[in-house]
Amino acid sequence: MRPRTYLGGNLSGPHMRSLARRRFLSGLAATAGTLAVAPRSISAGRVQLGPVDAAPDDAYDALVKLANNENNYGPPESVIKAMTQAFKYANRYGYPDGDLRNVLAEHHAVKPEQILLAAGSGEILDVACSAFLQDSKKIVGADPSYSILYSHATGLKSDTIKIPLLADYRQDIPAMIRATRANYRDVGFVYLCNPNNPTGRLVTTQEVRQLLDGIPADVPVLIDEAYHHFVDDPSYSTSVPYVTEGRQVIIARTFSKIAALAGMRLGYAVANRDLLQSMRNHMTGSVNAVVRWGGVAALKDTASQQWVKTKTIELRTRAMRDLASLGNDTIPSDANFFMVHLKRPVQPVIEAFRKRGVLVGRPFPPMMEHLRVSVGTADDMQRFAAVFRELMA
Repeated sequence: MRPRTYLGGNLSGPHMRSLARRRFLSGLAATAGTLAVAPRSISAGRVQLGPVDAAPDDAYDALVKLANNENNYGPPESVIKAMTQAFKYANRYGYPDGDLRNVLAEHHAVKPEQILLAAGSGEILDVACSAFLQDSKKIVGADPSYSILYSHATGLKSDTIKIPLLADYRQDIPAMIRATRANYRDVGFVYLCNPNNPTGRLVTTQEVRQLLDGIPADVPVLIDEAYHHFVDDPSYSTSVPYVTEGRQVIIARTFSKIAALAGMRLGYAVANRDLLQSMRNHMTGSVNAVVRWGGVAALKDTASQQWVKTKTIELRTRAMRDLASLGNDTIPSDANFFMVHLKRPVQPVIEAFRKRGVLVGRPFPPMMEHLRVSVGTADDMQRFAAVFRELMA
């Protein structure tokens, strides 16, 4: 039985709308202790498919959100409580922050100076570009992968050496090595999203070491582990130990996925001090007091994280199996999302899903017949399955 730590599940209709409209500080502190039941979900029978005659927040709440790889259960009660209590520091600059950096250092068995806090792992990717792509340096990375990083590079008038995925949608590590060697003087860093977004495919422990051993030792490697918590394949392991080995490795992590804090913006990097100092020069120091305390609580609440992981893998497996029974291939995934081959252009299907109250992932060139679907609650996935059958019939 799952830990009774999540807010929500029995709330629907006017009760959910009332809660959504309450101010976080004034309302949530009073209700958090009494609503710790089952996960929040959107009942398939209550999703409004026609015009929504309601306030904007009600219309948003009615949508089934499977587009952005979020945690649809929301933060556990332990995290909500910690953040609510931290509001007493809202008027301070030099406030206690729960010692988040030291807690993270202990969690990863590294030194505090090897941790850099950020407003989401997206900020880590952004400042890595600002720090290491000076003088027209380039990124070496897979295509497709998390393209926001490549957009940052373009904004800096830099470029990306994009390595196409293999036929089975895995990242081509030997090709990355060859490209890095061939362009050694022009490479600012190598980017490895593991598991990869949007495909969900992982890079094995052996392949990561192959990459690090195969490129010049002074080329930084940015390894994005945003979806690390959802992997259950024994061939995978985190790359954090390479930091303690002294490698030029930067690990990016986020609280947006497993900890359900996407809207609060909290991430961090694990790397050696010289790399972090180069990045720190481009930071804004924008991580707020409330989310720092939420991060500490999330790290301690391992039972909630384990429940989310187990449920996500269960629903991911079931959805992919059901899609296969309909004749639609899916890409093996170790993330909280998957890609399904539609055998038709994806953009009209995305729009058709939206009209039926279901948000799904955007197009990911060049995979223009593949749809990325985040794994939501059981009700969310039932609604997705019903619309998929309708559209694909």
